[in-house]
Amino acid sequence: MSDTNTVNPSIKKLFLLDGYALIFRAHFAFIKRPLINSKGINVSAVHGFVNALWEVLQKEAPSHLAVVLDPPGGTFRDKMYSEYKANRDETPEDIRTATPYIIDIVKAMNLPIVMREGYEADDVIGTLAKKAEAKGYTVFMMTPDKDYGQLVSENIFMYKPSRKGDAAEKLGVSEIKAIWGIERVEQVIDMLGLQGDSVDNIPGIPGVGPKTAQKLLAKYGSVENLLEHAHELRGKQRERVEQNKEQALLSKKLATIEINVPDVEFSEEACSIGEMNVEELAKLFNELEFRSITKKILGNRAGGDANNLNNENQQKDLFGNAVATQQRPEKPSFKASIANKDITNTPHVYYLTDTPEKRAALIAELKNCATFCFDTETTGIDPNEAELVGLAFSMEKGKAYYVPMPSDYATTQAIVQEFKEVLEAKHIEKVGQNLKFDMLMLKWYGIEVDGLLFDTMIAHYLCEPDLRHNLNYLAETYLGYKMVSIETLIGKKGKNQLSMRDIAPEKVAEYAGEDADITLQLKPVMEKMLKTFDLRNLYDEIEMPLIKVLTDVEYNGVRVDAKFLNNYSEELGKLIKITEEAIYEKAGVRFNIASPKQVGEVLFDKLKVPYRWKKTKTGQYQTGEEKLVELADKSEVIRDILEFRKLSKLKSTYVDALPRMINPKTERIHTSFNQARAATGRLSSENPNLQNIPIKDEAGREIRKAFVPRDAAHLLLAADYSQIELRLIAEISADAAMLEAFQKGQDIHRATAAKVYDVDFDAVTSDQRRNAKTVNFSIIYGAGATNLSRQLDIKRSEAKKLIDQYFNQYQGLKSYMDTAVEKARETGYVTTLKGRKRYLRDIDSKNSFTRSHAERNAINTPIQGSAADMIKVAMINIHKALLERGLQSKMILQVHDELVFDVVVAELETVKTIVQELMKNALPNLQVPILVGMDTGENWLEAH
Repeated sequence: MSDTNTVNPSIKKLFLLDGYALIFRAHFAFIKRPLINSKGINVSAVHGFVNALWEVLQKEAPSHLAVVLDPPGGTFRDKMYSEYKANRDETPEDIRTATPYIIDIVKAMNLPIVMREGYEADDVIGTLAKKAEAKGYTVFMMTPDKDYGQLVSENIFMYKPSRKGDAAEKLGVSEIKAIWGIERVEQVIDMLGLQGDSVDNIPGIPGVGPKTAQKLLAKYGSVENLLEHAHELRGKQRERVEQNKEQALLSKKLATIEINVPDVEFSEEACSIGEMNVEELAKLFNELEFRSITKKILGNRAGGDANNLNNENQQKDLFGNAVATQQRPEKPSFKASIANKDITNTPHVYYLTDTPEKRAALIAELKNCATFCFDTETTGIDPNEAELVGLAFSMEKGKAYYVPMPSDYATTQAIVQEFKEVLEAKHIEKVGQNLKFDMLMLKWYGIEVDGLLFDTMIAHYLCEPDLRHNLNYLAETYLGYKMVSIETLIGKKGKNQLSMRDIAPEKVAEYAGEDADITLQLKPVMEKMLKTFDLRNLYDEIEMPLIKVLTDVEYNGVRVDAKFLNNYSEELGKLIKITEEAIYEKAGVRFNIASPKQVGEVLFDKLKVPYRWKKTKTGQYQTGEEKLVELADKSEVIRDILEFRKLSKLKSTYVDALPRMINPKTERIHTSFNQARAATGRLSSENPNLQNIPIKDEAGREIRKAFVPRDAAHLLLAADYSQIELRLIAEISADAAMLEAFQKGQDIHRATAAKVYDVDFDAVTSDQRRNAKTVNFSIIYGAGATNLSRQLDIKRSEAKKLIDQYFNQYQGLKSYMDTAVEKARETGYVTTLKGRKRYLRDIDSKNSFTRSHAERNAINTPIQGSAADMIKVAMINIHKALLERGLQSKMILQVHDELVFDVVVAELETVKTIVQELMKNALPNLQVPILVGMDTGENWLEAH
């Protein structure tokens, strides 16, 4: 490793890594969007661990390093207290799968792995740290575990690796004392002895929390001294301390890290940084499909180096105890069986087609094709503002043609028009990767791409919605082929990055030709996947025609009143200032409202607002929105802070940002709809994200006033599905009571309240209806009694009773929820009414958190996915009807369950009829009636 990390031999700097703590941290950092490779293996933990390790090696340049692991089986603490760590869930299967890879990677990096039977990693690290310190080393214990604070000294530090862009933290004596609120670092164990530790199931003294523990230690110094003076305490506190003396002493002992583990010695030679086994690392990274890590760590050396010394037999060990050998699982995958591994040996030729004669010959060839792939090269990533640099075409494997374009629009348009006949030919299938971008790009040059479409990105998204879908990933995963990086042409992002326009056409031809060629080669692979997963009909009937619809919707854009937004920005600025001053006045102090640390200190130290949760690992109060909302009824200052944050976010994210997004060519905003992001099938939007414009409060609704018709001859028409997800769960579950309420046209929330509270429909109070509404939308998405009690601000026992009453009345819904989970366990996936699939790989996990997350997805994905399919079908049918009727009105937005149209006033009644009919009947033959609300206005708010 010396060639990548030069270390000064005179510097004695030891890093000790708490292996499993870092592995768990890495795994759960990706819990919402795990990294799954093509073999179906969750590589989140391996990816995160390796990145953290490499960052330390590069940025900190340690002279010595060791990875310490907990041994299998129990430790001496289990013998002291059988309930030690008894409340922990089973280790997630994904971590069990990841660990052998991590061990092999650490071995290949020629770094020692250490464990000692009967002792935890904490104890081994504590012992090594103290012995290394005695030899003159500065030691960094790399761990997120706060208990290590007891080991910190002048030369021993805790090192918390960077996370989500935050810098790594080095915690010394002063930091540990500040975090724990103690006078000496040794008192960390006294704090744990008094307050306990729920993570390790250390009991402590019941009723003693961090604040009380700090006060007691400030006066008595240690657990032992406190117990000797327990008679000085008063009331309940005295009673609790006296009754739990033995438990407090046991807790302190359990929390004490052993620093004299038998037979553990610090070996400078064993822990020194040595040479990596490049060949073995390359093999491991390739198996894991770690392309960016391979490039970062190995660069161009992935072929191996005969001079590398280490192998499995030469693995260093500190005390002669062997690291347990674990076999990595071999998971057969659909992708591996169809991958074309011969592509790297396939010769290719990419032609520069830069004269009228060459273009004419190419067009003649394209006319005779049943299928061809095309790709655009542009000056930017926004097709509404970028210029076309060139077009690439491929009709057969290993061959492609690149047509460069000049910088002036008129000449480029003339060249593009030469290809109009083939691009618009209905009988020729067009293949592409993210075709919507290319089609929208060409639309600005007068081309309406037509015919059957095959988009490799969308096809892969349907089959593997939770994986990545970019071309580089697909090529490496399914063809075993590594593509030329765009950075090799234009450089990395930054002020010195070139435009594709600046690159010689000969070089662009190779890059663009490869894109078209590889995309064409991916087509049969993706077609086979669609067939295997039984998703071809969904692709043909919904996702493929939707590409054309979204192309037109994005091209149409929506007019935004910049003047209105600028005026509203001034109003918000004044309101923010008034709110800010009100906060200062009520708090009695001026502070930085944008600083979580200062907000916590003001609220909980100065104003003494009751604090319900643990502090962060750095000792700060948690002041996120979710936490403050729970305390909003306790303090006017909190309510004002929440208002300040909301107004500030509205101003920066939308009111000030939207005018800058207005396209100067059209004076409209052209949001981009992502068809391949949400695993449920829902569309998302970006630049700007219109899905997140608030609608529930007045300040957020005001933003919608800025969205206006294109001119005086138009109106905005908004149409949205009424309670569509509740209607669809009634349909899917066939719950008799829910179906009856919808079929009678009853207010579903009032009907629910009547059943749950056992009152007449007309006697339901507003509070009962409000509670029932919360229950309706919460329970079907897996909210338990704790979550519901928080939402309704009622006792947990009351929430539990409410849930029981709910399911007693809606037994068909309860049966569906149970059945959905069981069916997902049997098949491994769930489906929507239109056959969209989502695979739930954690449905049988022994980890309760991971398993419950998958169970919630098993219940709500068919609902959300069916709603997504429904509005997509409606969009396709409405778009088709508007074109066939020759109407000039345009669909301009899709937001959740709502469609927005820019309607010619004279066409209004015709468009309303079309929209109403086609939205209601997007999914035919349903038992539950579908209601569509519609309104018009001079702006989006009026039309909503």
